[in-house]
Amino acid sequence: MPRSLVPPLRPHAPPLGALLRQYAAGSALACDPVDQGLLNRGYRLRTTRGRYFLKHHFDPETAAPEAIARQHGATQRLAALGVPVAPPLAAHDGRTVAVVGGHAYALHPWIEGRHRHGAQLTAEQCGRLGALLGVVHASLERVMPVEGCEQGEKSASARGGARTAEGAPDSEPGTPSGAGTRGGGGLAPPGEGVPDDDRHRARAGRSAPGAERAASLCPATMGADGARADKPDAGHPHVQNAESTTPVDAGADPAATFALIDDLLARVRRHRPADSFDELARHRLLERRSLLEQHVGRRPPHGGPVGWVHGDFHPFNLLYRGDAPAAIVDWDRLGVKPRAEEAVRAAAIFFVRPAGTLDLPKVRAYARAYRRTAGATPSELAAAVHRVWWERLNDFWMLRWHYERGDTRADSQFPAASALVVWWTREYEAVCDAFVG
Repeated sequence: MPRSLVPPLRPHAPPLGALLRQYAAGSALACDPVDQGLLNRGYRLRTTRGRYFLKHHFDPETAAPEAIARQHGATQRLAALGVPVAPPLAAHDGRTVAVVGGHAYALHPWIEGRHRHGAQLTAEQCGRLGALLGVVHASLERVMPVEGCEQGEKSASARGGARTAEGAPDSEPGTPSGAGTRGGGGLAPPGEGVPDDDRHRARAGRSAPGAERAASLCPATMGADGARADKPDAGHPHVQNAESTTPVDAGADPAATFALIDDLLARVRRHRPADSFDELARHRLLERRSLLEQHVGRRPPHGGPVGWVHGDFHPFNLLYRGDAPAAIVDWDRLGVKPRAEEAVRAAAIFFVRPAGTLDLPKVRAYARAYRRTAGATPSELAAAVHRVWWERLNDFWMLRWHYERGDTRADSQFPAASALVVWWTREYEAVCDAFVG
């Protein structure tokens, strides 16, 4: 799964005096850190003129001035369409980024809200969540430059939609990229705010919705025990035959994953004193190696249609007020990527249970609403399910943080995340059916 290559945390107090002099926000009365995210830092700021969310753009991969400007411009235009976002406030000079001491900051309105996991959502609310993501994708297609999507398609064709185990993905179940409770913006009802007539279709490979059924869409058929029930079809658009030539833009390379597993197992053995995390890590590494050996021929050949996406859509980046979404926050990973894959990743984050299974009825309600609102086809979702499953099968970012960097912030997520790919492999057809049925 996607992860962010984040440097270890180090103390940093925002220079409030110098910052607030650039805004019409009054004088600081209190400034408290909110729950620390894995990319950037956030503060609950109270001044003589109100409450704000102060964001310190800290992560070197996302803090480039042009990247921040792109994020801010996107949220401003999305807000104008009625999408629930939290656009930044402008300083006296009209800019939305304040640079003090070489650090970049942005001031956002504070909106009370709370994060809600899929277990806290009704089936109707799950549908509304899927519709919201569909609105986001369709709205981004309206307000972002076409040139970015065209370049993104070229890049995706050159490198493949999924990243290798050594790559730098964007998020992981439960990993917040920002921090805390903040917000802004009003919610356009699902299906509204982005008229159908204005909604563009994907720029590559979309057919009419409802053209195929789930059983024929799943890239490969698997038995109940997770073993292949048939041999990969070299001619299938989403399955790579083990005997055929793997295309340049394929998903994660299993040879690299086997080498990474061996390296991580060696690190586990060297860790002293051994603890329960080491025991679970060893078990999962051996288990994953066995699974990969069984399914090495199912490497996906290419990604799906690309478009502008949020890039990090999960419960910690969505605020609810009551039963309705109030604000989608943390747009640091805004970029051009396969849209359907973001929909699948988000579902795997929202609807994963503690034991590492997915709540498939809720996934189905969510996926149906997403397909309807985004104009995505069942075949597009089926291909995305396969790519995200393969991505999960080959990814060990949590263990790499733990053993290579000594960063244990993601350790609590490892039990459910590592169990999910095992269950997903066993229940592959059921998972695929939930997304396309």
